[in-house]
Parts: sequence; C-alpha cells; structure tokens
Amino acid sequence: MSSVAQKSGFGATLWDWLTTVDHKKIGILYLLGGLFFFVLGGIEAMIIRLQLITPNNDLVSAGLFNDLITMHGTTMIFLAAMPILFGFMNAIMPLQIGARDVAFPFINSLGFWMFAFGGLFLNISWLFGEVPDAGWTSYASLSLHSPGHGVDFYAIGLQIAGGGTLMAGINFLVTIINMRAPGMTYMRMPLFTWTTFVASAMILFAFPPLTVGLFFLTFDRMFSGNFFDHTMGGNTIIWEHIFWIFGHPEVYILILPAFGIFSEVFSVFARKRLFGYTAMVFATVLIGFLGFMVWAHHMFTVGLGPTANAIFAVATMAIAVPTGVKIFNWLLTIWGGSIKVTTPMLYALGFIPSFVMGGVTGVMQGAAPLDYQLHDSYFIVAHFHYVIVGGVVLAIFAGLHYWWPKMFGTMLHEGLGKITFVFFFIGFHLTFLIQHWLGFWGMPRRVWTYMDGQGWNMSNMISTVGALLMAVGFTVMVINIIMTTVKNERVGNDPWGDGRTLEWAIPSPPPFYNFPATPLIRGLDTLWIEKTEGSKEMITPAEPITDIHMPNGSIIPMLMTLGLFIAGFGAMFHQETSWGLPVLVFGLAFTFVMMAARSLKDDLGYYVTKEQILQDIENSKRGRN
Repeated sequence: MSSVAQKSGFGATLWDWLTTVDHKKIGILYLLGGLFFFVLGGIEAMIIRLQLITPNNDLVSAGLFNDLITMHGTTMIFLAAMPILFGFMNAIMPLQIGARDVAFPFINSLGFWMFAFGGLFLNISWLFGEVPDAGWTSYASLSLHSPGHGVDFYAIGLQIAGGGTLMAGINFLVTIINMRAPGMTYMRMPLFTWTTFVASAMILFAFPPLTVGLFFLTFDRMFSGNFFDHTMGGNTIIWEHIFWIFGHPEVYILILPAFGIFSEVFSVFARKRLFGYTAMVFATVLIGFLGFMVWAHHMFTVGLGPTANAIFAVATMAIAVPTGVKIFNWLLTIWGGSIKVTTPMLYALGFIPSFVMGGVTGVMQGAAPLDYQLHDSYFIVAHFHYVIVGGVVLAIFAGLHYWWPKMFGTMLHEGLGKITFVFFFIGFHLTFLIQHWLGFWGMPRRVWTYMDGQGWNMSNMISTVGALLMAVGFTVMVINIIMTTVKNERVGNDPWGDGRTLEWAIPSPPPFYNFPATPLIRGLDTLWIEKTEGSKEMITPAEPITDIHMPNGSIIPMLMTLGLFIAGFGAMFHQETSWGLPVLVFGLAFTFVMMAARSLKDDLGYYVTKEQILQDIENSKRGRN
C-alpha cells in the first residue's frame, strides 16, 4: 500500500475510479467494461443458437433475429474483444517497458470513457425497441433503408467508441516510442509490447476510414446527405470499401495482441527464451503491413475483375507466410522446454491447432472462385469464429489467468481454470467445426430458421450443445473470479515463479508510480537476466531514487464524453421532436465547455517524495502490502 494518504469510504473510492488517470486502473476499467459487454454478446449468441437448434423454430421473430446477429457481432468486436485487449495493453505494456505511466494519462482516461459511453449508447437501443438490424457490417444498401433509429444508434455509438479507440492507439504508440526505460531498445521489447506497437499503428490508419464512413452514414440518415444513396448520385459500394479498409485490418488489430500474449505464455511456461525472437518481430510487422493490403478479398463477389481479384488473392494467401513463421517458432519454443501445464499454457496449447484451422480456411477464401461459392454460407461463420474465438478469445482467457495476479494481487484458482478450459475448448470445437460442413451442405448464414429434411438438423443441434458448453465454461470462470476476490489471498511479485519480463519484478499489484527508480534494461527477458545473475532486488536501477512527479486525476474526461452522449440523442431525434435540436446543441456546447476547462486549467500534478517511496519499499519488504 502506498504511504501517500488517500480518503477511504465508498464515495471516495467511487470518485477515485471515476477520475483516475492511472494506466493500471484504466486497464482494469477496460477489462470490466469489456467483460460486461462480452456477457451481453454471449447472451445474444446463445439466443441465436437456441433459435437454430431445431428446424422451423419460432423462439424469436425474424426481425428480432436480425437485431440479435447485428448486436452480437458489433458488441463482440467493438465492445468486448478490443476493450479487453486494451485492458491488458494499459495494465501491462507500460510495466514491460519500464515506464511510469502512458504518454498522455488524460487522453487515456478520455479514451476509456468514450468506449464506455459509446457502448452504452449502442445498447440503449434495446430499451428503445429500435435495435440495429443491418448486420455488424451495416452495408449501406440495408442500413439506409432500415426503419426506426436502430442504425442511428449503431452509427453514433460506434463513432463515439471509435474515437476513444483511436486515442488509445495513438497513446500506446507515443508511449512505446518515447517512454522506454534506458537500455530497452526496440529489439529488447517483449513480444506483447511489440504486438501492441504494431496493432496501435494499424489503429492509427484503420480507424479514420471508419470514422469517415460513419460520418457519411450518419449524414445520409439524419441530415439528408447522399453519399451512399444511388438514386441521388451516391454509391453503396463506397461504404463496403470504406468498411473493409477498416474491417480487415481490425482482425489483425485483434489477433496481433493475442499473438503477443501467447508468446509471453509459451516462453514463461516452457521456461525457455522465445525461439526466433527477431523473426517473430519481423513477422509481426509484416502481418501488420499485409493486413492492410487484402481488404478487397471481402469484395470478390462485387465484381472487381480478374486482375484485382488475382492481386488481392495473392496478398491474402501471403499472410500465411509470416503467420506460419510464428506458429513454427512457438512450437520450437515448446520443443525441449521444461513445460509447466498451467491454465494459461493450456489455452496456448489449445490455440495452435484451433488457429491453424481458422488460418487454413482463410487461405481457402483467398481463392476467388471458392469464395464465390462459400462467402454467404455457414462456412464463413465457422472460419471467422475459428480465427476470433480460436485465436483472440483463447488469448483473452490465457491473458486473464496469466496477468490476473499482477493486476489484482491474487491468483485465480488453477483447478477451476482448467475446468473452464475443458468446457470452453470442447464447446468451441463442437459449435464451430460442424458449421464448416453446414456451409458445404448449403446452409446460408444469417438465416432466421430453416426447413426440415435438408440434412441440417443434427448439425445445428450439435452446434447449439457446443455453445451451451462454452457458456458453462465461462460461468465457471466467473465463479472462479468471485471466489478469488472473496478469498483475497495475496501473492508475491512473481507468483508463477518463471516470469521473464519486467512486470514480474515489482509488487502485485504494482504501486501507482510503478517503479521506485527507473530500471536499467540489460537485455531481452530482463528479469530472467537478473534472476540468473542472482540479483536480490530483481531490478538494476538506472538512476537513484528521487521524488516522482505524477498527474492529478480528473473528472473532465467523463464529463466531456457525457456531452457527446447527450448530443447523440439530440442528433437522432432532431427531426421528429422539438427538443432534439436544443439537446444536440447543449450536448456539444457542454463538451466544448469541458474542453475549454481542460485547456485553461494547467494540471501541475503532484510529487511523491523520496521518503514516501523508501517507506513503501520498507513496507513491501515487511510484507505489509
């Protein structure tokens, strides 16, 4: 516990979390927010699978089914997977590079609140009974003609949340470039930091097109713009290009940090240095580059022509090369290692065959003729989920178990963790493997129900049973989290015993200033070097302990986003109500006032004195923290 005095009580604690700019607390907020939306998206998925469990089922109406598939996809991609990964990036990446904070703590807080209010705005659509129903891609040919305000909730909600994502990406980039500890060269950065770096660079280039597209869509629907309306000179295909220029890199924005998590897990629990570190770094950069070059394979069926099809087919298949390099390097890291089969390692071991299957079916889709046949079938549903669930979600679960002790100071129960893995892993393959065959047998995706006698009944039944097993696995994990939190058994700096990177050298959870003194990095796997040399402190300081400057918390990021949230409702209802326009103006004005308040008031921060830091170290040694 820090020796810096803090108020106690529920009100003070709530205020502390609402105003925090500490990257570790913001990481936890991202994690909690992402898990909340993960549960929402999971419930939507379960209803979808229950609807499809038998032919001619009428559990939900066709319209509600459209709502569910739209919200499931949108929620899981934008509001669950990305924020949870952002949680790890926020909480862990600055520790791995020896930084005291992220480059822009205020912007970091603003990014989180924009994600939270954007997600809230989108899901409030359920309360209004006007839910987005044009699919998570929201193609303009459907979204322009969607009645009610469902698609408006989609466009404005994602606009707010997307702005937060862009801010976070820029923040991570600047942090990694400018705030690495002395000796932390680029080629000494842990793989998770490298993947955060490349994914953030991709966010920098991928999210502006989405922002522009959503801006156009908003104006088409609410302010009589004609960007996509072909009857007024617009073009719906423009939306498809804009969306996939964002949408395809988005897959790699999700999967690259997942690769980073598995790289850390393989290395620690095989108790070996990551095989082919340099090749892994270059493969990460190459995947990031190629991820932008292949968006048009989503457009094969539009009729791009043979030349464009051939170029994008080759580029799509080329991604298999650096990805294959990664797979072989992970296998060679395990080979000959002293493997410890912990819960995170189980997820990592399960990830390799699962993700390879998703990757192979992706390469198949790179062939335009095959894509013509399969693109609108359940084969694509299976492929996509093998990549996202078999890659990203397994990585999220691995990272959750792996870094939980560092983030919260307690250890998730290993037995329950392994039970979660068994249920989830078996359920995942039961759910999605059979869907490849459903696609081959002609079952189209996005169908509300299907006729009896087509040979799809048993396969859909198996798929739904698998989804139920996944839900059981996730429930066990929630029980594990609750039990661990209630027990509150504290752990030391390196509870796994084989930590190799810098975050495992400091207390769990870390003090709010991270490091008493800036560490000196002496090589790749810097903690492992200290361990092998018998260092007691586990950190070689680059400078003596001195007073540390820290930023003040601020409520302005939350209020600034609240203004945008209010303005969103005004924009949506300005044509049909008398209060819409005033609310729009008020919301925007409120945001500008908050921005002015931030601009006019200097945040001079505060200092943690050397004496306070020394006291913290002494307390830590006595086991009081």
